[in-house]
Amino acid sequence: MTTLQLPTPLVSVDWLSEHLDHPDLIILDASIKKVTTNTSTSSDIQIIGARFFDIKKSFSDQDTDLPNMLPSANNFEKSCRKLGINTNSKIVIYDTIGIYSSPRAWWMLSIMGHKNIAVLDGGLPEWIRKGFSTENKSTITNYPKGNFKVNDRSKCVVNAEEVLFEMNSTNSMILDARSYGRYKGIDPEPRSDLKGGHIPNALSLPYTEVLEDGKMLPVQELRTLFANFDLENKKLIFSCGSGITACIILLAAQLSGYSNLWVYDGSWTEWGQLKGVPIQC
Repeated sequence: MTTLQLPTPLVSVDWLSEHLDHPDLIILDASIKKVTTNTSTSSDIQIIGARFFDIKKSFSDQDTDLPNMLPSANNFEKSCRKLGINTNSKIVIYDTIGIYSSPRAWWMLSIMGHKNIAVLDGGLPEWIRKGFSTENKSTITNYPKGNFKVNDRSKCVVNAEEVLFEMNSTNSMILDARSYGRYKGIDPEPRSDLKGGHIPNALSLPYTEVLEDGKMLPVQELRTLFANFDLENKKLIFSCGSGITACIILLAAQLSGYSNLWVYDGSWTEWGQLKGVPIQC
């Protein structure tokens, strides 16, 4: 059996179908409910052999009121090992919306030091559209224990104090993945206790602008989109509502060739309820 190589951080359903039986491959379902809709995104079926990457519980800090915050490196490592993930595992991650929460799982694994990871372009809807085989959602929760080892790279995360400094730096740029209405404070936040508006000097880049029909735009189109912003040689900080969709535009930036990419993990759920921080509309 040849060594499996993930070609880019984004792979097609055709590529996954061709390599589905490779022993080093692990498929993760990182689906979560979409915050800004009441529509159910759950599914009773999955890609064959998929394992559930539980962003809300196993892979979030349970000791904070802020949603989706990174867990400790130790807890992350334990949760990965429970899923049977090894240091040499090649991981493809999908969700039931297309591209929504899967980049969050990709980003977490990346900053914890794992290199062989990709997001499935179009997710489960594209897999089904192409007619590839599925199975009933697995009830298996016990896997052979993996040997996944964290190489902690949490320096790729910024907190509110750092954002206060970076928002005025000419060497940094904050990109906000929420809708333009939420960015401007025109549309209500899905969490009623949050103020409206955005971090001063942050630029609006709704995550929907890097997607089309649940798939990532072609790289050349992404590069054209990012060229509208003055991003060259800058530290790029990505923010959203609760750290999920920020990872979509971060993935798009990486695919476009940008580096020095960071996430404000607390995002607007933290900033919008902090006292004494500046807000623009």
